[in-house]
Amino acid sequence: MKFIYIVLALFVLSSCDSQLEIDAPSELTYNGFWESENGARAAHSGLYGTFRGAANTFWVLGAIRSDVWGGQTFESPFYQDLIESNITVSTAPFGGWGGFYSRIHKLNDFIQNVPNIEFNNPEDKEHMLGQAYGLRAYYYYTLLKTWGAVPISEEILSTTSPDGLSKGRSSEEEVMQFIKADIQRSLDAFGEDASFWNGNKNYWSKAATLTLKGDAYIWSGNLLGGGNTDFTEAKNALEQVGQIANVGLVESYTDLWGADNENNSEFIFAIQYAEDEAGNFYNAFTGRSTEIWPQFDEDGNSMEGFIIAGSNRYGPSEKTLLLSDDNLDARKDQTFIRLYSDSNNGAGYPDYNANKYFGSVLNKFLGRVDGSVRIFDSDIPVYRYADVVLLMAEAKNYLGEDPSSEINLIRERAYGDDYDPAIHAYSNGSKAENTEAILNERYVEFIAEGKRWWDLRRAGDQYVIDNVEFLDEGDEYKLKLPITLDMIGRNPLLEQTEGYE
Repeated sequence: MKFIYIVLALFVLSSCDSQLEIDAPSELTYNGFWESENGARAAHSGLYGTFRGAANTFWVLGAIRSDVWGGQTFESPFYQDLIESNITVSTAPFGGWGGFYSRIHKLNDFIQNVPNIEFNNPEDKEHMLGQAYGLRAYYYYTLLKTWGAVPISEEILSTTSPDGLSKGRSSEEEVMQFIKADIQRSLDAFGEDASFWNGNKNYWSKAATLTLKGDAYIWSGNLLGGGNTDFTEAKNALEQVGQIANVGLVESYTDLWGADNENNSEFIFAIQYAEDEAGNFYNAFTGRSTEIWPQFDEDGNSMEGFIIAGSNRYGPSEKTLLLSDDNLDARKDQTFIRLYSDSNNGAGYPDYNANKYFGSVLNKFLGRVDGSVRIFDSDIPVYRYADVVLLMAEAKNYLGEDPSSEINLIRERAYGDDYDPAIHAYSNGSKAENTEAILNERYVEFIAEGKRWWDLRRAGDQYVIDNVEFLDEGDEYKLKLPITLDMIGRNPLLEQTEGYE
C-alpha cells in the first residue's frame, strides 16, 4: 500500500535511530493512489487495521495503572513497574508516543486527499470523513490524557528532513481545542446521517463521535477549566446518542458477550477480531491448562478439561475481587472465573476466600471453543451505551443535577430479577458522594475494558491518589507519563513532561 511513506513520521515523533533514505512522500502519495474511489476505500479499511494494532496500547494506558490490577497471577505479571508507578525518565514507557503518530499521519493523509476524489455516492465520502475526524480526535484524546502537552500534526508529511518533522509540544489547552475542533468536523461531515457503516459497529459513527464528545468535554470541564459550559455540551451530546436507532442497553448483561452478540445495540464502537485474521490480547488474562486443570471454580466444580492455551499475566486486585463479589450481580460471573485450590468438599467458595484463592481467568472476552482449541476472536468495545449512561451521570452531577436515575439504570440491569430498590437503588447525595457512586459503578461495569484509570483521572487528581495504593500525595506529576530521552535528543523542540526534569 502506498501508505508506506508514513513510517517517516516515526523518524522524530517516534524517535527512530537513523535517517531513512526513501522516496519523498509526494512521489509515493500522488502516484495514482488518491485518484480513485477504490483507493480511498482501501485506505479507509486500512485505518481500522492500524487502530486494531494499537488495541493493547489503548488498554494498557487506560487500565493497568489503576486499582483494578496488581493481584495474584499464575505467572510473572506484565507491566509491574507501571502498576506500581515506578516511572522515571530512564524507564519511560511507550517511547515514540506509543506509536500513535504513525496512525495519525495516515488519517491526515486520508482527510486531506479524500475530499478531492469523486465518489459515486457522495454521502459515502462524507461518512468516511466523519469517521476519520472522529478517529483522529480519539487518538489525540488518548495522547492528551497520557502525556498532557503533545505535538499537534494535521498536515501531510512533505519532507524527510528531521528539521521539518520536528515539532514542539502544544499545551494541554491547545490540544483539547484541536480535539474539540475534530469532533465538530466529524459531526459536520456526518450531518444527519447517524447510520453505522454497512450496519456494522466495528466502524466509527456519529454515535461514537457524540460519545467521545461527552467523554472529552467532561474531562475538559473538570480538568481544564471548561466548567458548566463544557458539562452542558457533554450532556447534550450524550442525550443525542440515546436518540439514535439501534443504540441502547441490552436487556441482560450476559447478552453483551460472545460471538453471537457482538453487533448488539449496546456496542457503539468495537474493535473487530476474527479467526484467521487477528486474535485479541485477552489470552494473557487466562492461563495454561496445566495451571488451571488442578483448580476448582467457585461452585466447587473441577476445571479439568477446560480448553485453554494462554497465559496469566494480569491478576485482579483483592479490591476488585471484593467490590465485585456480589452473587446477585450478573457482572460477577460474567467478568471472572475465580479459581480455588480445593472444592471445599463440593460446596465451593461462593464468597471470596483469600486463603484458598488461586487466581482468576477473565471470562468477559474468552472467545469461543472450536474442537480442542480456544479462539480469541471476541470483539473489544471501545464505547458502549453503558458508557453513555454513566458519563451522563457524571455530567449531571457536575451540573448539580440528580444522577441517580442513570446509576440505577445500570444497577437494575446488573441485578435483573433480583433487583430490589430498597437494597440496590442509589439515592442522590452530595456531589462527592455521587462521584464515588458513579466511580464504583463504572469500576464493576467496565472491569477489563480499559476504563478505570481514565475514570479516576477524569474525576480529578485526588481521586487517583486516594484509590491507587502506589501513589501518594506529591506524586501528582506521575499521572502523566514522561517521554524518553532519545526522543528529546532527536527532536530538540521537545521538552520533558513537567515533574520529570
